[in-house]
Amino acid sequence: MLSSDTFSYTVQARCSLAEAAAMLSDLTRQGELHPLIVQVRQVPPRPGAQASYTINDRLVAGPLRFRTTYQADVLSSSDDEIIMVARQWPATTVHNHTRLRAEPDGLVRIDVEITLTAPTPLFRYAFRQARAAHLALAARLGPALNRTGDPPPPA
Repeated sequence: MLSSDTFSYTVQARCSLAEAAAMLSDLTRQGELHPLIVQVRQVPPRPGAQASYTINDRLVAGPLRFRTTYQADVLSSSDDEIIMVARQWPATTVHNHTRLRAEPDGLVRIDVEITLTAPTPLFRYAFRQARAAHLALAARLGPALNRTGDPPPPA
């Protein structure tokens, strides 16, 4: 039996829609933002994907520390919407639907909705880990995007 739930968050950053979409749709750039990621490798796109990745995370469960590997696909990406899906054994799926919108004063609003589905015995742990990791990512995303528009520091 599978369980499923959704959480969401919103981030604002001072950058262009294109800069925000480029960072969010390129998972090789997520390693600096996502607290669980230890390695991201881009692989040839799987059927139906614009881009595909193999990702290694480091997880903790009580005294145990372990690595896990999963597949992630960018299904569609534009300057105003990104849809991704990540799959991990056993039967765990994370759907990420990101909407981007220009706001006044050069801000970009990023609304992210994450839906996690996992086997019921694993669900509570997986959901807690996913929510904590994505909220940490959200806290780092605004400052990271704000830096992308800054001129380089003087030499």
